[in-house]
Amino acid sequence: MLSREWSGRAVALAVVVLAGCASMESHDKLATQVQAANTAGGPAAALKQLEASATTDDARKALLYNMERGELLRQNKQYKDSTAAWLLADAKVNEWENLAKTDPSKLFGLVGASLISERLKPYEGQDYEKVWLTTRLALNRIAENDWDNARVDIKRTHEREAVIAELRSKETLAAEEEAKAKGAQTTAKEINGYPVESLNDPEVLKLKNGYQNALSHYLAGFLYEVLNEGGLAAPGYRKAIELKPDTPVLVEGLRGLDDRTSFTHRRRQRMTDVLFVLESGNAPARKPKNFTLPVPISGRINSISISYPVIEPSRQVGPARLTVGDVTLEPAVVADLNVMARRALKDELPGMMARGVVRAIAKGVVQNELGKQGGLLGSVIGAVAAAATEQADDRIWRTLPGSVSVARGYLPAGEHRLVVDGRDSGQVVTVSGQYMLVPVQLLGAAVTVGQTSSFGQLLQAAPAAAPSAATSVPSTMVSPASTTAPAKPAAKPAAKPAAKPAAKPAAAASAPGKP
Repeated sequence: MLSREWSGRAVALAVVVLAGCASMESHDKLATQVQAANTAGGPAAALKQLEASATTDDARKALLYNMERGELLRQNKQYKDSTAAWLLADAKVNEWENLAKTDPSKLFGLVGASLISERLKPYEGQDYEKVWLTTRLALNRIAENDWDNARVDIKRTHEREAVIAELRSKETLAAEEEAKAKGAQTTAKEINGYPVESLNDPEVLKLKNGYQNALSHYLAGFLYEVLNEGGLAAPGYRKAIELKPDTPVLVEGLRGLDDRTSFTHRRRQRMTDVLFVLESGNAPARKPKNFTLPVPISGRINSISISYPVIEPSRQVGPARLTVGDVTLEPAVVADLNVMARRALKDELPGMMARGVVRAIAKGVVQNELGKQGGLLGSVIGAVAAAATEQADDRIWRTLPGSVSVARGYLPAGEHRLVVDGRDSGQVVTVSGQYMLVPVQLLGAAVTVGQTSSFGQLLQAAPAAAPSAATSVPSTMVSPASTTAPAKPAAKPAAKPAAKPAAKPAAAASAPGKP
Protein backbone atom coordinates (compact mmCIF):
# COMPACT_ATOMS: atom_id res chain seq x y z
CA MET A 1 0.00 0.00 0.00
CA LEU A 2 1.07 3.52 -0.72
CA SER A 3 1.92 5.80 2.11
CA ARG A 4 -0.29 8.76 2.94
CA GLU A 5 2.58 11.09 1.91
CA TRP A 6 2.95 9.37 -1.44
CA SER A 7 -0.81 9.41 -2.05
CA GLY A 8 -0.81 13.15 -1.41
CA ARG A 9 2.00 13.66 -3.91
CA ALA A 10 0.16 11.59 -6.49
CA VAL A 11 -3.03 13.58 -6.03
CA ALA A 12 -1.10 16.86 -6.22
CA LEU A 13 0.58 15.73 -9.40
CA ALA A 14 -2.76 14.69 -10.91
CA VAL A 15 -4.17 18.13 -10.11
CA VAL A 16 -1.20 19.80 -11.79
CA VAL A 17 -1.62 17.65 -14.87
CA LEU A 18 -5.36 18.27 -15.10
CA ALA A 19 -4.93 22.01 -14.62
CA GLY A 20 -2.22 22.09 -17.23
CA CYS A 21 -4.31 20.17 -19.72
CA ALA A 22 -7.22 22.55 -19.20
CA SER A 23 -4.94 25.43 -20.16
CA MET A 24 -3.67 23.69 -23.27
CA GLU A 25 -6.67 23.89 -25.53
CA SER A 26 -5.78 23.79 -29.19
CA HIS A 27 -5.80 27.15 -30.93
CA ASP A 28 -5.48 25.36 -34.24
CA LYS A 29 -8.87 23.71 -33.69
CA LEU A 30 -10.53 27.04 -32.87
CA ALA A 31 -8.84 28.84 -35.78
CA THR A 32 -10.00 26.14 -38.20
CA GLN A 33 -13.58 26.57 -36.98
CA VAL A 34 -13.32 30.37 -37.33
CA GLN A 35 -11.97 30.07 -40.88
CA ALA A 36 -14.79 27.70 -41.82
CA ALA A 37 -17.32 30.18 -40.44
CA ASN A 38 -15.66 32.98 -42.43
CA THR A 39 -15.84 30.98 -45.66
CA ALA A 40 -19.48 30.03 -45.10
CA GLY A 41 -20.91 33.23 -43.61
CA GLY A 42 -18.30 35.97 -43.92
CA PRO A 43 -16.37 37.85 -41.22
CA ALA A 44 -19.49 38.55 -39.10
CA ALA A 45 -20.07 34.80 -38.67
CA ALA A 46 -16.38 34.23 -37.96
CA LEU A 47 -16.44 36.97 -35.31
CA LYS A 48 -19.39 35.30 -33.61
CA GLN A 49 -17.49 31.99 -33.54
CA LEU A 50 -14.34 33.58 -32.13
CA GLU A 51 -16.06 35.73 -29.50
CA ALA A 52 -18.01 32.73 -28.20
CA SER A 53 -14.69 31.08 -27.31
CA ALA A 54 -13.62 33.90 -24.97
CA THR A 55 -15.58 33.23 -21.79
CA THR A 56 -13.46 35.17 -19.26
CA ASP A 57 -12.05 38.69 -18.98
CA ASP A 58 -8.52 37.31 -19.23
CA ALA A 59 -9.43 35.49 -22.45
CA ARG A 60 -10.89 38.67 -23.92
CA LYS A 61 -7.70 40.57 -23.08
CA ALA A 62 -5.36 37.90 -24.48
CA LEU A 63 -2.87 38.83 -27.19
CA LEU A 64 -3.82 36.21 -29.78
CA TYR A 65 -7.56 36.67 -29.27
CA ASN A 66 -7.32 40.39 -29.99
CA MET A 67 -5.03 39.90 -32.98
CA GLU A 68 -7.54 37.47 -34.50
CA ARG A 69 -10.54 39.61 -33.53
CA GLY A 70 -8.95 42.79 -34.89
CA GLU A 71 -8.34 41.13 -38.26
CA LEU A 72 -11.92 39.88 -38.56
CA LEU A 73 -13.26 43.32 -37.61
CA ARG A 74 -11.05 44.85 -40.30
CA GLN A 75 -12.39 42.38 -42.86
CA ASN A 76 -15.90 43.43 -41.76
CA LYS A 77 -14.89 47.09 -42.37
CA GLN A 78 -15.29 47.95 -38.67
CA TYR A 79 -12.03 49.87 -38.65
CA LYS A 80 -12.44 51.73 -35.36
CA ASP A 81 -13.33 48.51 -33.51
CA SER A 82 -10.49 46.70 -35.26
CA THR A 83 -8.02 49.37 -34.18
CA ALA A 84 -9.30 49.14 -30.58
CA ALA A 85 -8.75 45.36 -30.54
CA TRP A 86 -5.29 45.69 -32.02
CA LEU A 87 -4.34 48.37 -29.52
CA LEU A 88 -5.18 45.90 -26.73
CA ALA A 89 -2.92 43.37 -28.43
CA ASP A 90 -0.25 46.00 -28.98
CA ALA A 91 -0.23 46.84 -25.27
CA LYS A 92 0.70 43.19 -24.59
CA VAL A 93 3.51 43.39 -27.14
CA ASN A 94 4.69 46.65 -25.55
CA GLU A 95 5.02 44.79 -22.22
CA TRP A 96 7.10 42.18 -24.03
CA GLU A 97 9.27 44.90 -25.57
CA ASN A 98 9.90 46.54 -22.21
CA LEU A 99 11.04 43.22 -20.75
CA ALA A 100 13.21 42.57 -23.80
CA LYS A 101 14.98 45.88 -23.17
CA THR A 102 15.27 45.68 -19.37
CA ASP A 103 15.34 41.98 -18.39
CA PRO A 104 15.49 39.75 -21.48
CA SER A 105 16.24 36.58 -19.51
CA LYS A 106 12.61 36.54 -18.33
CA LEU A 107 11.54 35.99 -21.93
CA PHE A 108 13.89 33.18 -22.78
CA GLY A 109 11.46 30.46 -21.79
CA LEU A 110 14.07 28.21 -20.20
CA VAL A 111 12.70 25.16 -18.45
CA GLY A 112 12.20 25.72 -14.75
CA ALA A 113 9.74 22.97 -13.84
CA SER A 114 9.40 19.34 -14.85
CA LEU A 115 5.86 19.58 -16.19
CA ILE A 116 6.12 22.80 -18.17
CA SER A 117 4.93 22.70 -21.77
CA GLU A 118 5.58 25.19 -24.59
CA ARG A 119 1.83 25.65 -24.82
CA LEU A 120 1.56 26.64 -21.15
CA LYS A 121 3.79 29.67 -21.62
CA PRO A 122 2.01 33.01 -22.03
CA TYR A 123 1.72 33.64 -25.74
CA GLU A 124 4.07 36.46 -26.74
CA GLY A 125 3.33 36.27 -30.49
CA GLN A 126 5.50 35.18 -33.36
CA ASP A 127 8.11 37.79 -34.17
CA TYR A 128 6.65 38.48 -37.60
CA GLU A 129 3.21 38.84 -35.98
CA LYS A 130 4.51 41.65 -33.76
CA VAL A 131 5.73 43.47 -36.88
CA TRP A 132 2.51 42.77 -38.76
CA LEU A 133 0.52 44.21 -35.87
CA THR A 134 1.93 47.72 -36.24
CA THR A 135 1.70 47.41 -40.04
CA ARG A 136 -1.99 46.44 -39.80
CA LEU A 137 -2.59 49.33 -37.42
CA ALA A 138 -1.02 51.67 -40.00
CA LEU A 139 -3.32 50.28 -42.72
CA ASN A 140 -6.32 50.85 -40.45
CA ARG A 141 -5.27 54.45 -39.83
CA ILE A 142 -4.90 55.00 -43.57
CA ALA A 143 -8.36 53.52 -44.17
CA GLU A 144 -9.68 56.21 -41.83
CA ASN A 145 -7.52 58.87 -43.56
CA ASP A 146 -5.47 59.28 -40.39
CA TRP A 147 -2.11 59.49 -42.16
CA ASP A 148 -0.30 61.14 -39.25
CA ASN A 149 -1.00 58.27 -36.81
CA ALA A 150 -0.19 55.81 -39.58
CA ARG A 151 3.21 57.48 -39.69
CA VAL A 152 3.63 56.84 -35.94
CA ASP A 153 2.75 53.15 -36.37
CA ILE A 154 5.23 52.76 -39.23
CA LYS A 155 7.98 54.29 -37.11
CA ARG A 156 7.16 51.83 -34.31
CA THR A 157 7.43 48.96 -36.80
CA HIS A 158 11.07 49.78 -37.41
CA GLU A 159 11.79 50.17 -33.69
CA ARG A 160 10.14 46.81 -32.97
CA GLU A 161 12.27 45.02 -35.55
CA ALA A 162 15.41 46.27 -33.79
CA VAL A 163 14.21 44.94 -30.40
CA ILE A 164 13.41 41.52 -31.90
CA ALA A 165 16.81 41.23 -33.57
CA GLU A 166 18.65 41.97 -30.33
CA LEU A 167 16.58 39.63 -28.18
CA ARG A 168 16.62 36.57 -30.42
CA SER A 169 20.37 36.44 -30.69
CA LYS A 170 20.59 36.40 -26.88
CA GLU A 171 17.80 33.84 -26.46
CA THR A 172 19.25 31.25 -28.80
CA LEU A 173 22.64 31.49 -27.13
CA ALA A 174 21.12 31.10 -23.63
CA ALA A 175 19.04 28.06 -24.63
CA GLU A 176 22.01 26.35 -26.27
CA GLU A 177 24.17 26.97 -23.21
CA GLU A 178 21.57 25.45 -20.87
CA ALA A 179 21.13 22.41 -23.10
CA LYS A 180 24.90 21.96 -23.40
CA ALA A 181 25.26 22.11 -19.62
CA LYS A 182 22.81 19.21 -19.34
CA GLY A 183 24.44 17.16 -22.08
CA ALA A 184 21.60 17.66 -24.56
CA GLN A 185 21.93 17.74 -28.33
CA THR A 186 20.49 20.79 -30.06
CA THR A 187 20.65 20.07 -33.78
CA ALA A 188 17.52 19.31 -35.79
CA LYS A 189 19.31 16.26 -37.26
CA GLU A 190 18.81 14.56 -33.91
CA ILE A 191 15.01 14.73 -34.23
CA ASN A 192 13.91 11.48 -35.83
CA GLY A 193 11.55 12.23 -38.73
CA TYR A 194 11.37 16.02 -38.45
CA PRO A 195 10.82 17.59 -41.94
CA VAL A 196 13.98 19.70 -41.85
CA GLU A 197 13.80 20.12 -45.64
CA SER A 198 10.65 22.27 -45.27
CA LEU A 199 12.70 24.78 -43.28
CA ASN A 200 15.70 24.68 -45.61
CA ASP A 201 14.12 25.11 -49.03
CA PRO A 202 15.36 28.01 -51.23
CA GLU A 203 12.34 30.26 -50.49
CA VAL A 204 12.99 30.08 -46.76
CA LEU A 205 16.74 30.53 -47.04
CA LYS A 206 16.31 33.61 -49.26
CA LEU A 207 14.62 35.46 -46.39
CA LYS A 208 16.97 37.59 -44.36
CA ASN A 209 15.07 36.68 -41.17
CA GLY A 210 11.64 35.57 -39.97
CA TYR A 211 10.19 38.91 -38.92
CA GLN A 212 10.92 41.58 -41.54
CA ASN A 213 8.79 41.83 -44.67
CA ALA A 214 8.95 43.96 -47.81
CA LEU A 215 5.34 45.14 -47.50
CA SER A 216 5.94 46.95 -44.19
CA HIS A 217 8.93 48.81 -45.59
CA TYR A 218 7.36 49.57 -48.97
CA LEU A 219 4.31 50.91 -47.13
CA ALA A 220 6.68 53.07 -45.08
CA GLY A 221 8.17 54.45 -48.29
CA PHE A 222 4.73 55.12 -49.77
CA LEU A 223 3.47 56.79 -46.59
CA TYR A 224 6.47 59.08 -46.27
CA GLU A 225 6.18 59.92 -49.96
CA VAL A 226 2.50 60.82 -49.52
CA LEU A 227 3.47 63.11 -46.65
CA ASN A 228 6.16 64.70 -48.85
CA GLU A 229 9.06 63.33 -46.80
CA GLY A 230 11.17 61.98 -49.63
CA GLY A 231 14.27 61.69 -47.43
CA LEU A 232 12.46 59.13 -45.25
CA ALA A 233 10.64 57.46 -48.14
CA ALA A 234 13.86 56.41 -49.89
CA PRO A 235 15.15 54.17 -47.02
CA GLY A 236 11.74 52.47 -46.85
CA TYR A 237 11.75 51.64 -50.55
CA ARG A 238 15.43 50.66 -50.36
CA LYS A 239 14.82 48.23 -47.48
CA ALA A 240 11.85 46.70 -49.31
CA ILE A 241 14.10 46.01 -52.31
CA GLU A 242 16.74 44.47 -50.02
CA LEU A 243 14.14 42.11 -48.55
CA LYS A 244 12.52 41.24 -51.91
CA PRO A 245 15.08 41.83 -54.67
CA ASP A 246 14.28 41.91 -58.37
CA THR A 247 10.67 42.99 -57.80
CA PRO A 248 9.83 45.67 -60.42
CA VAL A 249 7.16 47.51 -58.42
CA LEU A 250 9.58 47.88 -55.50
CA VAL A 251 12.42 49.02 -57.75
CA GLU A 252 10.21 51.60 -59.46
CA GLY A 253 9.10 52.93 -56.08
CA LEU A 254 12.67 54.00 -55.36
CA ARG A 255 13.80 54.83 -58.89
CA GLY A 256 10.99 57.25 -59.64
CA LEU A 257 10.81 58.86 -56.19
CA ASP A 258 12.63 62.09 -56.99
CA ASP A 259 10.47 62.69 -60.06
CA ARG A 260 7.21 61.98 -58.27
CA THR A 261 7.99 64.24 -55.31
CA SER A 262 9.25 67.15 -57.40
CA PHE A 263 7.28 70.36 -57.42
CA THR A 264 7.06 70.27 -61.22
CA HIS A 265 5.52 66.81 -61.26
CA ARG A 266 2.95 67.56 -58.59
CA ARG A 267 1.96 70.77 -60.36
CA ARG A 268 1.43 68.94 -63.63
CA GLN A 269 0.00 65.67 -62.22
CA ARG A 270 -3.48 65.02 -63.62
CA MET A 271 -4.03 61.39 -62.57
CA THR A 272 -4.04 59.65 -59.20
CA ASP A 273 -1.07 57.59 -58.02
CA VAL A 274 -2.86 54.48 -56.73
CA LEU A 275 -1.37 51.70 -54.59
CA PHE A 276 -3.31 48.42 -54.49
CA VAL A 277 -2.63 46.09 -51.54
CA LEU A 278 -4.01 42.65 -52.41
CA GLU A 279 -4.29 40.05 -49.65
CA SER A 280 -4.80 36.42 -50.63
CA GLY A 281 -6.01 33.46 -48.57
CA ASN A 282 -5.29 32.75 -44.91
CA ALA A 283 -2.08 32.46 -42.92
CA PRO A 284 -0.59 28.97 -42.47
CA ALA A 285 -1.34 26.66 -39.57
CA ARG A 286 1.10 25.40 -36.97
CA LYS A 287 0.46 21.70 -36.34
CA PRO A 288 1.92 19.73 -33.40
CA LYS A 289 3.74 16.50 -34.32
CA ASN A 290 5.43 13.94 -32.09
CA PHE A 291 9.04 12.92 -32.72
CA THR A 292 11.57 10.75 -30.93
CA LEU A 293 14.81 12.12 -29.58
CA PRO A 294 17.72 10.35 -27.83
CA VAL A 295 18.02 11.87 -24.35
CA PRO A 296 20.45 11.00 -21.51
CA ILE A 297 18.55 10.07 -18.32
CA SER A 298 20.20 8.52 -15.24
CA GLY A 299 23.31 7.59 -17.19
CA ARG A 300 21.41 5.88 -20.01
CA ILE A 301 20.28 7.06 -23.46
CA ASN A 302 16.52 6.93 -23.71
CA SER A 303 14.30 7.54 -26.76
CA ILE A 304 11.88 10.21 -25.62
CA SER A 305 8.77 11.41 -27.47
CA ILE A 306 8.82 15.18 -27.85
CA SER A 307 6.24 17.32 -29.63
CA TYR A 308 7.39 20.02 -32.06
CA PRO A 309 5.35 22.14 -34.46
CA VAL A 310 5.42 21.94 -38.25
CA ILE A 311 4.02 24.51 -40.67
CA GLU A 312 1.01 23.56 -42.79
CA PRO A 313 0.83 26.19 -45.55
CA SER A 314 -2.27 27.73 -47.06
CA ARG A 315 -2.73 27.15 -50.76
CA GLN A 316 -4.31 30.25 -52.33
CA VAL A 317 -1.93 32.09 -54.64
CA GLY A 318 -1.87 35.81 -55.32
CA PRO A 319 -3.36 37.36 -58.47
CA ALA A 320 -1.35 37.69 -61.68
CA ARG A 321 -3.33 40.49 -63.36
CA LEU A 322 -5.44 43.32 -62.02
CA THR A 323 -7.55 45.37 -64.41
CA VAL A 324 -9.08 48.62 -63.21
CA GLY A 325 -11.16 50.27 -65.90
CA ASP A 326 -8.90 50.51 -68.96
CA VAL A 327 -5.67 49.99 -67.04
CA THR A 328 -4.05 46.61 -66.38
CA LEU A 329 -1.46 46.12 -63.65
CA GLU A 330 0.70 43.15 -62.78
CA PRO A 331 0.71 42.60 -58.99
CA ALA A 332 3.86 41.26 -57.36
CA VAL A 333 3.98 39.20 -54.16
CA VAL A 334 5.94 41.19 -51.59
CA ALA A 335 5.18 39.12 -48.46
CA ASP A 336 4.44 35.39 -48.22
CA LEU A 337 3.42 34.43 -44.71
CA ASN A 338 3.71 30.74 -45.54
CA VAL A 339 7.43 31.26 -46.08
CA MET A 340 7.79 33.70 -43.19
CA ALA A 341 6.18 31.24 -40.77
CA ARG A 342 8.65 28.54 -41.81
CA ARG A 343 11.59 30.92 -41.50
CA ALA A 344 10.38 32.01 -38.05
CA LEU A 345 10.13 28.36 -37.00
CA LYS A 346 13.58 27.63 -38.43
CA ASP A 347 15.04 30.44 -36.33
CA GLU A 348 13.06 29.37 -33.27
CA LEU A 349 13.72 25.65 -33.51
CA PRO A 350 17.21 25.53 -31.91
CA GLY A 351 15.96 27.21 -28.74
CA MET A 352 12.72 25.21 -28.83
CA MET A 353 14.68 21.98 -29.22
CA ALA A 354 16.98 22.84 -26.37
CA ARG A 355 14.06 23.61 -24.07
CA GLY A 356 12.32 20.40 -25.16
CA VAL A 357 15.35 18.26 -24.41
CA VAL A 358 15.92 19.85 -21.01
CA ARG A 359 12.23 19.42 -20.26
CA ALA A 360 12.35 15.76 -21.31
CA ILE A 361 15.34 15.13 -19.05
CA ALA A 362 13.57 16.74 -16.12
CA LYS A 363 10.40 14.76 -16.77
CA GLY A 364 12.38 11.56 -17.11
CA VAL A 365 14.07 12.12 -13.76
CA VAL A 366 10.72 12.80 -12.07
CA GLN A 367 9.17 9.77 -13.73
CA ASN A 368 11.98 7.52 -12.54
CA GLU A 369 11.66 8.87 -9.02
CA LEU A 370 7.90 8.35 -9.04
CA GLY A 371 8.44 4.79 -10.20
CA LYS A 372 10.88 4.11 -7.36
CA GLN A 373 8.56 5.50 -4.70
CA GLY A 374 5.19 4.57 -6.08
CA GLY A 375 5.82 1.43 -8.04
CA LEU A 376 3.55 0.78 -11.00
CA LEU A 377 1.08 3.53 -10.07
CA GLY A 378 3.89 6.04 -9.75
CA SER A 379 5.27 5.06 -13.14
CA VAL A 380 1.82 5.35 -14.73
CA ILE A 381 1.17 8.77 -13.18
CA GLY A 382 4.58 9.98 -14.29
CA ALA A 383 4.09 8.72 -17.83
CA VAL A 384 0.60 10.25 -18.07
CA ALA A 385 1.85 13.58 -16.73
CA ALA A 386 4.75 13.65 -19.17
CA ALA A 387 2.59 12.76 -22.18
CA ALA A 388 -0.28 15.07 -21.25
CA THR A 389 1.90 18.13 -20.97
CA GLU A 390 4.16 17.39 -23.93
CA GLN A 391 2.19 19.20 -26.64
CA ALA A 392 3.77 21.55 -29.14
CA ASP A 393 2.55 25.11 -29.21
CA ASP A 394 0.10 25.48 -32.12
CA ARG A 395 -0.71 29.13 -31.47
CA ILE A 396 -0.33 31.37 -34.50
CA TRP A 397 -2.23 34.33 -35.97
CA ARG A 398 -4.40 32.47 -38.49
CA THR A 399 -6.68 35.23 -39.82
CA LEU A 400 -3.78 37.07 -41.44
CA PRO A 401 -3.55 36.68 -45.23
CA GLY A 402 -1.43 33.91 -46.69
CA SER A 403 0.34 36.34 -49.02
CA VAL A 404 0.25 40.03 -49.89
CA SER A 405 0.83 41.50 -53.35
CA VAL A 406 1.07 45.11 -54.44
CA ALA A 407 0.38 46.87 -57.71
CA ARG A 408 0.76 50.58 -58.39
CA GLY A 409 0.03 52.95 -61.24
CA TYR A 410 -1.66 56.15 -62.38
CA LEU A 411 -5.43 56.10 -62.85
CA PRO A 412 -7.83 58.80 -64.04
CA ALA A 413 -10.41 60.08 -61.57
CA GLY A 414 -13.81 58.43 -61.53
CA GLU A 415 -15.35 54.98 -61.07
CA HIS A 416 -13.51 51.93 -62.39
CA ARG A 417 -14.60 48.29 -62.37
CA LEU A 418 -12.16 45.84 -60.75
CA VAL A 419 -11.27 42.66 -62.65
CA VAL A 420 -8.96 40.05 -61.09
CA ASP A 421 -7.25 37.53 -63.38
CA GLY A 422 -9.92 38.07 -66.02
CA ARG A 423 -12.78 37.55 -63.53
CA ASP A 424 -15.13 40.49 -63.00
CA SER A 425 -15.27 41.04 -59.27
CA GLY A 426 -18.41 43.16 -59.37
CA GLN A 427 -16.49 45.73 -57.31
CA VAL A 428 -16.10 49.39 -58.30
CA VAL A 429 -13.20 51.60 -57.21
CA THR A 430 -13.79 55.35 -57.08
CA VAL A 431 -10.48 57.07 -57.81
CA SER A 432 -9.70 60.55 -56.52
CA GLY A 433 -6.93 62.64 -54.98
CA GLN A 434 -3.22 62.90 -55.56
CA TYR A 435 -2.44 59.57 -53.88
CA MET A 436 -4.73 56.67 -53.07
CA LEU A 437 -4.49 53.30 -51.31
CA VAL A 438 -6.94 50.52 -52.17
CA PRO A 439 -7.02 47.34 -50.00
CA VAL A 440 -8.37 44.22 -51.70
CA GLN A 441 -9.03 40.85 -50.06
CA LEU A 442 -9.08 37.65 -52.11
CA LEU A 443 -10.51 34.75 -50.10
CA GLY A 444 -11.45 31.75 -52.19
CA ALA A 445 -13.56 33.02 -55.08
CA ALA A 446 -14.65 36.13 -53.17
CA VAL A 447 -13.12 39.55 -53.91
CA THR A 448 -13.72 42.37 -51.44
CA VAL A 449 -12.55 45.96 -51.75
CA GLY A 450 -11.91 47.50 -48.34
CA GLN A 451 -12.14 51.14 -47.35
CA THR A 452 -10.19 53.22 -49.84
CA SER A 453 -8.37 56.37 -48.79
CA SER A 454 -6.98 59.30 -50.73
CA PHE A 455 -4.61 62.12 -49.95
CA GLY A 456 -4.22 65.54 -51.54
CA GLN A 457 -5.95 67.14 -54.48
CA LEU A 458 -5.01 67.18 -58.12
CA LEU A 459 -4.57 70.63 -59.63
CA GLN A 460 -7.03 71.52 -62.37
CA ALA A 461 -5.52 71.60 -65.81
CA ALA A 462 -5.22 75.05 -67.38
CA PRO A 463 -7.44 75.45 -70.50
CA ALA A 464 -4.50 75.90 -72.86
CA ALA A 465 -1.97 73.74 -71.07
CA ALA A 466 0.49 71.80 -73.16
CA PRO A 467 1.05 68.08 -72.47
CA SER A 468 3.29 67.63 -69.45
CA ALA A 469 6.56 65.80 -69.33
CA ALA A 470 6.35 62.09 -68.73
CA THR A 471 7.20 60.86 -65.27
CA SER A 472 8.25 57.49 -63.96
CA VAL A 473 5.33 55.28 -63.08
CA PRO A 474 5.70 52.91 -60.13
CA SER A 475 4.19 49.86 -61.83
CA THR A 476 3.90 48.44 -65.34
CA MET A 477 0.68 49.65 -66.97
CA VAL A 478 -0.53 48.22 -70.26
CA SER A 479 -3.61 48.66 -72.31
CA PRO A 480 -5.92 45.68 -71.99
CA ALA A 481 -6.47 45.81 -75.75
CA SER A 482 -2.80 45.61 -76.62
CA THR A 483 0.17 43.39 -75.88
CA THR A 484 2.70 45.70 -77.46
CA ALA A 485 5.47 47.47 -75.60
CA PRO A 486 4.57 50.52 -73.50
CA ALA A 487 3.78 53.60 -75.53
CA LYS A 488 6.46 56.29 -75.84
CA PRO A 489 5.75 59.51 -73.97
CA ALA A 490 4.43 62.37 -76.07
CA ALA A 491 6.73 64.89 -74.41
CA LYS A 492 10.32 65.00 -73.31
CA PRO A 493 11.18 62.14 -70.93
CA ALA A 494 11.99 62.77 -67.28
CA ALA A 495 15.53 63.65 -66.29
CA LYS A 496 16.30 60.23 -64.86
CA PRO A 497 16.91 57.77 -67.75
CA ALA A 498 16.48 54.76 -65.48
CA ALA A 499 12.89 55.66 -64.67
CA LYS A 500 10.91 53.79 -67.34
CA PRO A 501 7.51 55.30 -68.13
CA ALA A 502 4.48 53.06 -68.33
CA ALA A 503 2.07 52.88 -71.23
CA LYS A 504 -0.78 55.33 -71.29
CA PRO A 505 -4.17 53.99 -70.22
CA ALA A 506 -6.37 53.63 -73.31
CA ALA A 507 -9.17 55.74 -71.90
CA ALA A 508 -6.92 58.67 -71.05
CA ALA A 509 -4.27 58.54 -73.73
CA SER A 510 -5.24 61.86 -75.24
CA ALA A 511 -5.95 63.72 -72.02
CA PRO A 512 -3.93 66.91 -71.67
CA GLY A 513 -1.64 67.15 -68.68
CA LYS A 514 -1.34 63.41 -68.22
CA PRO A 515 1.68 62.43 -66.07
